[in-house]
Amino acid sequence: MLPQEIIRQKRDGKTLPPGDIAAFIAGLTSGTVSEGQAAAFAMAVFFNGMRREEAVALTLAMRDSGEVLDWSDLPGPATDKHSTGGIGDNVSLMLAPIVAACGAYVPMISGRGLGHTGGTLDKMDAIPGYVSQPDTDLFRKVVRSAGCAIIGQTAALAPADKRLYAIRDVTATVESIPLITASILSKKLAAGLQSLVLDVKVGNGAFMEKSRDAASLAKSLVEVANGAGLKTSALITGMNEPLASAAGNAVEVANAVDFLTGRTRDPRLEKVTLALCGEMLLSCGIASSHADGLERARDALNSGRAAERFARMVHDLGGPADFVEKHRSHLPHAAVERVVPAPRAGFVTHIATRDIGLAVVGLGGGRTRPGDSVDLAVGFTRLLPLGAEVRPGDPLASVHARSEADADRAAAALAAAYGIGDAKPAAKDPVVRRITAGDAY
Repeated sequence: MLPQEIIRQKRDGKTLPPGDIAAFIAGLTSGTVSEGQAAAFAMAVFFNGMRREEAVALTLAMRDSGEVLDWSDLPGPATDKHSTGGIGDNVSLMLAPIVAACGAYVPMISGRGLGHTGGTLDKMDAIPGYVSQPDTDLFRKVVRSAGCAIIGQTAALAPADKRLYAIRDVTATVESIPLITASILSKKLAAGLQSLVLDVKVGNGAFMEKSRDAASLAKSLVEVANGAGLKTSALITGMNEPLASAAGNAVEVANAVDFLTGRTRDPRLEKVTLALCGEMLLSCGIASSHADGLERARDALNSGRAAERFARMVHDLGGPADFVEKHRSHLPHAAVERVVPAPRAGFVTHIATRDIGLAVVGLGGGRTRPGDSVDLAVGFTRLLPLGAEVRPGDPLASVHARSEADADRAAAALAAAYGIGDAKPAAKDPVVRRITAGDAY
């Protein structure tokens, strides 16, 4: 069928057959479908949505637009986690080696920062010598030797997604749940996984601020992934405050190493990380229950086996052999470090989390355009959580900046993002809800 006829059918709210979707995506990959036609298709999907079978067909077509990896030769299951993005979300850096230390293999293909949220790949680039985009042979070698490898998407994996996403980004169709679903899952399916766990963020620092929107996205992702043959579940987790006490690139890597070695562990971060690990170990068949998965993950962390896996992964991908022991001397440091003081006594009652992410971008720690370079050293540390008690002048956080002027702006933004009140707010569980294949699409 002609591309314009496929667009017309979706424009008119019709259900597209899988063959038409596959033909359209094949045309997008080969160049026979124009950018204008792809933009029209995306807008038609944005307004009319897709049925479950359409979203599955779109995901599979985008997966098959490039190379599909095969991990069947590994002695254990291949599994992964994907987060929809947040502030201070460095979970992947601890989760991958924890799960690997429990006997699974984690070939984690991660992305760079998007909008106000940080990117795992940018964090890994803060490690000197680390090859974040290796060739397939090195990727396979490291996954087998270390049990995990955190790398970036190669041009060979799901190229149709890369082209369609670039078009969506400039045509106001990014927020379409079927298109988000296909974009995320096509890359994970191309990675050859046997199981997947999703961390869908909700709150004022997430792309999905409302609970119903986060639940809709989680259900779509889980149902479409399972419909495409990938065993998948999801946890909805809170993002009304930074997850770690650090936000930036190098500062989040330091936080992750401190977590793995037991030097310091932020309580909410620990709970979310171990919950996701437990879910992964259950999903891939290593654990018999979620409680069993949690116990295995906690033992791998507390025994030091996870830190050893992380060190091996870093070294195998070109990083320093002593990175875990001497990470602070290896990571880049900002020229200016300054405390942001609390303006009054009370409790932290509100955090405008998205504004903290934007402040990191303003420091140079993120991008305003795709080609922008990133200052890996800047960001915030010692971020206070909701419910923390402060006196006037107590640190709300420390800002790490490349100049005094940048520090001034970031400190003002950070102070404005924190609300101080007289009553301590009730603590909330950061793990909000679990979504499985039995939930409605």
